Amino acid sequence: MTFSLHPNDRLGVETHEPVKVRKKASPPPPPRPPHRANKRSLWRWLGKWFCILLIWGSFLGGCFVLWYIYDLPDITKLQKTERRPSITVLAKDGTKLATYGDLHGEMVDIKKLPLHVTQAILAIEDRRFNSHFGVDLIGLIRALWVNYRAGHVVQGGSTITQQLAKNFLQSEKRYDVSDRSLRRKIQEALLALWLEHKFSKDQILTIYLNRVYLGSGTFGLPAASQHYFGKNPKDLTLYEAAVIAGLLKAPSKYSPSNNPHLADQRAAQVLENMQKEGFISEGAKEASLALASSTSETFRGSAIRYFTDWIVDSLPNYVDTQDKDLVVTTTLDPRLQSLAESKLQEVLEEKGETAKVSQMALVSLTHEGAVRALVGGANYKQSQFNRATQALRQPGSIFKLVVYLAAIESGMNPSELISDLPIRIGTWQPKNYLYQTRGDVSLQDAFAYSVNTVTVRLARKLGLARVVQTARRLGVKSALPDDLSIALGTGETTLLELTSVFGIIARDGLSLKPYAILKITNLSGHLLYAYKKPTPHRIVDSSVVRNMIQMLQAVMSYGTGKKASVGPQCAGKTGTSQLHRDAWLVGFTSELITGTWAGNDDNTPMNPAPGSPAARLWHLFMSQTPQNSLFQTQEVEQSGEAGLDDNSASGGLLDGLIDSLFGG
Repeated sequence: MTFSLHPNDRLGVETHEPVKVRKKASPPPPPRPPHRANKRSLWRWLGKWFCILLIWGSFLGGCFVLWYIYDLPDITKLQKTERRPSITVLAKDGTKLATYGDLHGEMVDIKKLPLHVTQAILAIEDRRFNSHFGVDLIGLIRALWVNYRAGHVVQGGSTITQQLAKNFLQSEKRYDVSDRSLRRKIQEALLALWLEHKFSKDQILTIYLNRVYLGSGTFGLPAASQHYFGKNPKDLTLYEAAVIAGLLKAPSKYSPSNNPHLADQRAAQVLENMQKEGFISEGAKEASLALASSTSETFRGSAIRYFTDWIVDSLPNYVDTQDKDLVVTTTLDPRLQSLAESKLQEVLEEKGETAKVSQMALVSLTHEGAVRALVGGANYKQSQFNRATQALRQPGSIFKLVVYLAAIESGMNPSELISDLPIRIGTWQPKNYLYQTRGDVSLQDAFAYSVNTVTVRLARKLGLARVVQTARRLGVKSALPDDLSIALGTGETTLLELTSVFGIIARDGLSLKPYAILKITNLSGHLLYAYKKPTPHRIVDSSVVRNMIQMLQAVMSYGTGKKASVGPQCAGKTGTSQLHRDAWLVGFTSELITGTWAGNDDNTPMNPAPGSPAARLWHLFMSQTPQNSLFQTQEVEQSGEAGLDDNSASGGLLDGLIDSLFGG
């Protein structure tokens, strides 16, 4: 009997087959929290769209950049210069007075410049110029940090290359100065990078120094060097280089012509930066700073612009000024001009506050009419209005010259007596200031002391038409009143016009027309205009002139101009308008005819007590000018007993009042 055993039978029979044990099924993992799944899905979504936007943004940004690059101007134009025509105004001795328009000098080669010139510019404008690639990220971050700490902009981050790019874009009319758009900033940066790629550092600096604006109409280092210091760039001293480098930030503000003190301060900062960068030593810096005061004295003050503006405005009367570089040589004497400017400021400092005067003007002519000095106001920077050539002011009693000249021409003589009694014309009764009536007074004394009643009585006797005719014959073109108040100077005239009237008397009655331009040439020296001396014609008879000069000398010898006199050879007339709104003195010596005016632009009255500022200025100026005796002079004796004046009293008070009211 056989047994058949099944592997699964549990008989304990040992077999060689492994027993398979069924495993228990593991429990399913717990479900993930819903928010984790959503978060991972969100990040995948954000990542996908970030990549999409990055790709599209890069594409669009690249398109914009390509468009901005395509729109950049041709940089080969950087090596050319386009500008407005320039006008250079010279004194009679060739001294440069001013420049107008865009004045460029010859192209500069930086390899021929002293090292301190380029170092001064790099020290103040772009210390990392030789290490950056057109845009200085380190400098930009530093500037942002400094400005953040200061709370306002105190430092810029633009490089010289960026400045060149900015100026080039402006010169190509792509943007105006006020444009602050993102497009402009991007194009400036792109152009700066392109310039660094196309040009070497030396080439970039060369182009920059030949194009940069440096104030007063000068473009480029050579023009600025000539304008401010009268020398070539290769001859600039360390301090002069620092002054020019300081102009780059704000050419008008730091111009040595306009603000010598600020120019000195800025130059000192440039030198400080140069020392910090190791370009110069402490000793070199101190030695250069020691030259600051002496250098500042060479800068011409802006008062000269009253004269040069007048010249430039008149040029269309002589030549075609379109598209031409002009050099204008004038009649101005630099020494006399400097004297006039300094004395005018001296009088304003001395009498401005006490006399309540804020403006003054001076004109000085030769006997041929050449303008030797002209100052049109107290401060050109504050007001460019020319009070010597443009201001129409009441001449007051100085206009009496016309009335007395007409009287002499009618047959009267200086010793003839005339009543000084009060006079009434309708409702108008002219009065004399601080004057006691005497009855009769000589024509000469009445003129010397400026007696109003006598002058009006003369005008009435002569007739209004004759007074007006005489004024017109002498060159008065301004409007004149049609009543007898004209005798006391109630019309209006300019200082230049009034000075010209006196010039006819100084010239023995011959015609005189002021002129200030000797010649006009182009830059090559080709003559475009030359002054031709006109043939004079007689305006006043010589015998009348002699009597008139005698009376004008009396004014300066013992009359209202006594304290302004510079000797027996001078002749002139003081003048005061109503309520002391204007003060004048116009007179002459053998060399010069000079007129001075003082007053206020708003017509507020001055205080007469400190003495006439105009008379004081005339005396200070004329006492330091050449004095020769080309016409007969004599000591003039007072023919009367009492002094009569529109600002005088009689008797023993005369000298004191004249001294206080007119001589100061």
